Amino acid sequence: MVVNVSAGPRAARRPKLLRAAGWVALLVIILAALAAVLVPAWVIHPFRPQTREGLELSYALRRWSPAATLVLAAAALALVVWLWRGASRRWRKAALVAALVPLAASVWFARQNHFEWFFNPLTGAAYAPAAEAGFVADADMVLAVEVGGEAVAYPVRQMAYHHLVQDVVGGTPLVSTY
Repeated sequence: MVVNVSAGPRAARRPKLLRAAGWVALLVIILAALAAVLVPAWVIHPFRPQTREGLELSYALRRWSPAATLVLAAAALALVVWLWRGASRRWRKAALVAALVPLAASVWFARQNHFEWFFNPLTGAAYAPAAEAGFVADADMVLAVEVGGEAVAYPVRQMAYHHLVQDVVGGTPLVSTY
């Protein structure tokens, strides 16, 4: 008769603890992948003050996020495959599949230039002579341009979102920005 003395209660708990650690690791990986793409979008946000450190962090994350999200997605995929084998219930398998959705989204989003989404040029801008521009108060700040004797002014309040205005002034095509 052979008795296995190593298979006590502690040995039975190890696989459960290991799997629980795998789920926690998967959650941390998902949060890290999302942070790599959401932090830059949150820091560089129109109409809010921005710090030098925040901008440096945002651009660093933007630069590293394509590679980082691929590495995180590969690690998560390996974890999902490992956890799948021990998932006996359907809801756990569904949770594993659902965990891949934000990872795939972060991999895709890391390859987009979302900074340009914030500041689209104003297309089809309409212009009015200063005397007819009742929506511009005397105290409003404007960006003024004069080329070849023709002068135009762009209200900063209206440029705050678009940051770019394409125009032709004095026969010269230009882009005004701030």
